[in-house]
Amino acid sequence: MPIPEDVTGDEIDKDVRQELQSLPKTLAEDVAKNLVMVARLIDEDPEGAYGYSKVALRLASRVAAVREAAGFAAYANQKYSEALAEFRAARRMTGSVELWPVMADCERGLGRPEKALDMAGAPEVHKLDKAGQVEMRLVAAGARRDMGQLDAAIVTLQSPELASSSVQPWTARLRYAYADALLAVGRDREAREWFAKAVEADRDGSTDASDRLAELDGVEFVDALDEDAAEGAPAEDKGDAQD
Repeated sequence: MPIPEDVTGDEIDKDVRQELQSLPKTLAEDVAKNLVMVARLIDEDPEGAYGYSKVALRLASRVAAVREAAGFAAYANQKYSEALAEFRAARRMTGSVELWPVMADCERGLGRPEKALDMAGAPEVHKLDKAGQVEMRLVAAGARRDMGQLDAAIVTLQSPELASSSVQPWTARLRYAYADALLAVGRDREAREWFAKAVEADRDGSTDASDRLAELDGVEFVDALDEDAAEGAPAEDKGDAQD
């Protein structure tokens, strides 16, 4: 696959660059460029990112960072079985538990929420950092909802991190998930309160909490282009209506 001229491979993280040092220099550069493309495209063009991940995988399947990138690219394309296999391979290579929550979410994607809940109660969770533990809580709550256990999902999300007034990278998503779970059981007033709190914490627009809040408040947004088109449209001929 073509690599844009502005991609040098130097854009990758220092830790990944260190991993690639086990490869011949030219090969390491090619792999690095493909990994940069995966990171660049995964949100806007997941299919494109997946294509570059397959190239990197073909070039360096024994590098953990490559297996991890391939896993996230497959995950972004809802190829959960493939993603899980790549995450497991990366974990075997590194011994890290960092991927445990996303592996559990792959189990959800494969229609196995019970397995995701088993993973949420595994010893590996205690080895996760705070962000990983919050992510695991989100996955577990999602698994409860998959199983129709809506009240249990609400309880799962209730935590010191949810109650905290400090804003962390995970705060908006945690508050949003809690608001959505409350709304699912008809607790609209509380849901509105938590969507509002999610908006306060969502500094980078990672959720659509503001839209959900507006929807609860009965606010309708009109597309400016549509409005302009309507204003510029010719008036209807009223003569027929008067006949």
